[in-house]
Amino acid sequence: MDTQTLPDNVLTTQLKKVVNWARRSSLWPMPFATACCGIELMATASSRYDLARFGAEAMRFSPRQSDLMIVAGRVTVKMMPVLQHIYQQMTEPKWVISMGACASTGGVFDTYSTVQGIDQFMPVDVYVPGCPPRPETLIEGIMAIQRIIDEDGLPKGPRRPLQLAVEPSYVPTPQPAGIPITIGGRPLSV
Repeated sequence: MDTQTLPDNVLTTQLKKVVNWARRSSLWPMPFATACCGIELMATASSRYDLARFGAEAMRFSPRQSDLMIVAGRVTVKMMPVLQHIYQQMTEPKWVISMGACASTGGVFDTYSTVQGIDQFMPVDVYVPGCPPRPETLIEGIMAIQRIIDEDGLPKGPRRPLQLAVEPSYVPTPQPAGIPITIGGRPLSV
């Protein structure tokens, strides 16, 4: 029986595996660093931690050239429309890492002006815990993104945020009534 065999210099694979391998090996992060987590984000690109080993060293500051957003640090209510606009300008498929306690849950800043988790306004793929997280933890988060890319297959379309409204949890205390204010012993009339 005569069977046809492939020549020695031919490699066969599935198209989605090749596309995902290329996509996972060339992540282009868009950093959105606002606080102390930003310093740890910068440290991951240093020679000690060498983010280039994972193909994610090309930090892009243009959203149209990025496919991985790393939100590191506090996000205020005034910043959120800018962050959403940057996210919308990124190319599909895109992924988001929420780095640190402040980006994930608001951290210790339980105030009316701090967003208590960016996942209320955009989809988040990986949460990197810590205050601030160490560079090794961020690298583990990037490796988790690479595992997600390997499992996903070809992209199916744009993802939608949860579109939840953030209500402030801060309730100001009322001013005390009936306490006279004096300046130099004379009452102050308001």
